[in-house]
Amino acid sequence: MTPDHLTPPKGTVRDWLAARAQAGGVAVMFPETGATLTWAQLHADATTIAADLTAQGVAKGESVAIMHPNGWDGVVALYAALCGGFRATMINLAAGPDAIGYALDHSEARVAFVHDDQVAVFNQVRPDRLARYAPKGSAAPLHPLEASDDALLMYTSGTTGRPKGVVHTHASLLAGGWTSTVAHHLTSKDRGFCVLPIYHINGQCVTVMGSLVSGGSLAMVSRFSASQFWAQAEAGDVTWFSVVPTIISHLLHGDAQPSEALCARIRFGRSASSALAVETQTAFQNRFGIPIVETMGLTETAAQCLSNPLDPAGHKIGSPGIALGNDARVADDNGTVCPWDVEGEIQIRGPNVMKEYLKNPQATADTFVDGWLRTGDLGRMDADGYVFVTGRLKELIIKGGENIAPREIDEVLYQHPDVMEAAAFARPCPQYGERVEAAVRLTPASGATSDDLLALCAARLGAFKTPDAVHILDELPKGPSGKIQRLYLNTLLYGAD
Repeated sequence: MTPDHLTPPKGTVRDWLAARAQAGGVAVMFPETGATLTWAQLHADATTIAADLTAQGVAKGESVAIMHPNGWDGVVALYAALCGGFRATMINLAAGPDAIGYALDHSEARVAFVHDDQVAVFNQVRPDRLARYAPKGSAAPLHPLEASDDALLMYTSGTTGRPKGVVHTHASLLAGGWTSTVAHHLTSKDRGFCVLPIYHINGQCVTVMGSLVSGGSLAMVSRFSASQFWAQAEAGDVTWFSVVPTIISHLLHGDAQPSEALCARIRFGRSASSALAVETQTAFQNRFGIPIVETMGLTETAAQCLSNPLDPAGHKIGSPGIALGNDARVADDNGTVCPWDVEGEIQIRGPNVMKEYLKNPQATADTFVDGWLRTGDLGRMDADGYVFVTGRLKELIIKGGENIAPREIDEVLYQHPDVMEAAAFARPCPQYGERVEAAVRLTPASGATSDDLLALCAARLGAFKTPDAVHILDELPKGPSGKIQRLYLNTLLYGAD
């Protein structure tokens, strides 16, 4: 199969994997071990396990949990669930026992693929009905499969309330890989670098599904390492990578330097999951000579929904780009489209949008307006269709009745050369309702003080928006994708209010 750059992929993941197996070639290589998994072997292993699961009585559309880090077994488990017509339920290994237990229970899975390192946690939190997969060497005909059937269940990593289970069909999951393929001109000659966990939507759709749809391949490592990143990319012969802003910052401030040959081979790096500071992007590109394509995606949109063009001449630094493969708009609370450059909520419509939140019809209904997915992100769109994200609805700081976007403060803090990570947040205030504070992580050798950073903010932002305090931390709290968990900073610094 070859992707059509005008229409989303047809068929199912099973169809596409069979086509890749027939064409031959490498699916995934693992720089840490030197192992290579071909498309033919991946297809054979996945369908064998799928047939065994079917013979063991796992029903079509039933959740099959996957508790694996990036690696050979995790990739095979994922494709086995997808090829079998089951709902691949990716468990966030960084979420903690309570959240893992909730996902295992809420998904109603009866079978789980569990990595040896996760067995203790699995046994601690699993519901009684759930057992670790044990192959029996049996086989039964695979369930019939349609593009509209459930394929993926992935739980959001929100900081408030219970996680919501996002359900994607085979059609929307493949569309997630297709949007990346279209935006980044991926071909069978490309090899992506998968350093983000595939239990997160970015690693799952951009790299794994992107390679399936494009016919390319992946170099996959178990986890990101700033000291090993460039050496692993060299060993893996990668031509592009997908990361998050915190990784870009770590690479920028790290000592490791890629070879000239590697920099020449890498066509682009891709940033998503949260806003990339203008200063960080510019400094990275100046140091390494590798263009960074800023994008935006959500679990609910099978990752990418906005992207800058691949051609650097079309980039607007500070924007995650334009809609490619789906439609985007900025609208007010009533669903009325905002004029150019007027702030509203970013909303998405397209083939990559989720089917539903599992067993939560009210949340599903609340997140759609006239067929458009409400992202919860605030932004504005310029006359060229580029979107500029200004903040999250839930993260807005409302001081004295005035809305302050935390990102505005973040951008100023990133102007200090020693700031590696920054996040402004709201604190309760009896006078203004809320006040502004911020937390930063500095480079190891930095001598910068909170007063230095406050002075920078005062000079750039004025007194009203300047934080009352800037906290210097060894590490800022992050979710599994590397996104800074801004809403958790209050609890981290002050305990439960």
